[in-house]
Amino acid sequence: MRRTRSPVIKAGLYVISLAILVYVVVYMPTPYMVNQPGTAEEVKPMVTIIGGDTEEQGTFMLTTVSVSYANLALLLSAQFKPHAEIVRKEPDRNDEEYQTQQRYYMSTSQSSAIMSAYRQAGIEYEVVPEYVFIVGFSEAITPKGDFHPGDILKEINGSPIGKFEDLSGLLKGMAPGEQVELTYDRGGKIATQKVELVKISEEDGNIRAGLGVTVGEVRKIEPKDSDKEVQFADTRIGGPSAGLMFTLEIYNQLTPGDLSKGYRIAGTGTMSEDGAVGPIGGVKFKIVASDRQDAEIFFVPEGNYKEAETKADEIKSDMKLVPVKSVQDALDYLDGLEPAA
Repeated sequence: MRRTRSPVIKAGLYVISLAILVYVVVYMPTPYMVNQPGTAEEVKPMVTIIGGDTEEQGTFMLTTVSVSYANLALLLSAQFKPHAEIVRKEPDRNDEEYQTQQRYYMSTSQSSAIMSAYRQAGIEYEVVPEYVFIVGFSEAITPKGDFHPGDILKEINGSPIGKFEDLSGLLKGMAPGEQVELTYDRGGKIATQKVELVKISEEDGNIRAGLGVTVGEVRKIEPKDSDKEVQFADTRIGGPSAGLMFTLEIYNQLTPGDLSKGYRIAGTGTMSEDGAVGPIGGVKFKIVASDRQDAEIFFVPEGNYKEAETKADEIKSDMKLVPVKSVQDALDYLDGLEPAA
């Protein structure tokens, strides 16, 4: 009887051991993330302007960093990749919240890029708030409702919410502990819940009532001339750092001629409405990604220049690094550039 059962027991133990090994290596979460070079992608297919000039012999490219929540297998493989970096996760932030934040940053980046390009091109526009949604949660405050990152806030006690001021106005005068009826959109499904307001401490020491969540506002930038309206394709790319390259591509389509002058131009940098370019994280990974895509010119925020230069020298890149503080700096450089042979 023992000889008959022994192979069965051994097989069972083998299967259990294999399942545990697979879980530990592949599925067990770790407190780390792995950052690596991402992509350098052409911006032109992402931007559409009905009355735009689409002539472009070269290309403008946005750059990304590959960020992965690490399992044990990824942590081990990262040890052998020269451009990979292991970092600790930010506490109390899951993947859903991270992705929602990145999409919000991208949406804000696109809006700022449109406004900056319109200003450069002398196009009149207005900013139209579209909706308010939940971006994430505060470490210091625990909300008392069933909230998910990405939930669109539709109404409070039957009154509509379309912009920041609507939300703050509806909660003004209410006290922590009071309940409101909140209508929200989660993934296209409208639902309602009773939510108890929590105490929010202001920087000036005042106390107010709130939902206990971080919210963002999605805005539409509407030009006076509808033929100049900018539409973005859904790229599934997140973060704020594509602002400069979006601005250059939009401006190129809004104005006659080819701003790229036949060059492969990559870059990075946040963008404000007035055209200021801000520093970003992960520039060393973006240098590697751009070099892999044969970029000839790389626009880098002035504050990131030294780190970018160090990485470019390390990988022996031939890219021309151009530090910029504003979109005007980039336009001035391109204006003085001889067309590619």
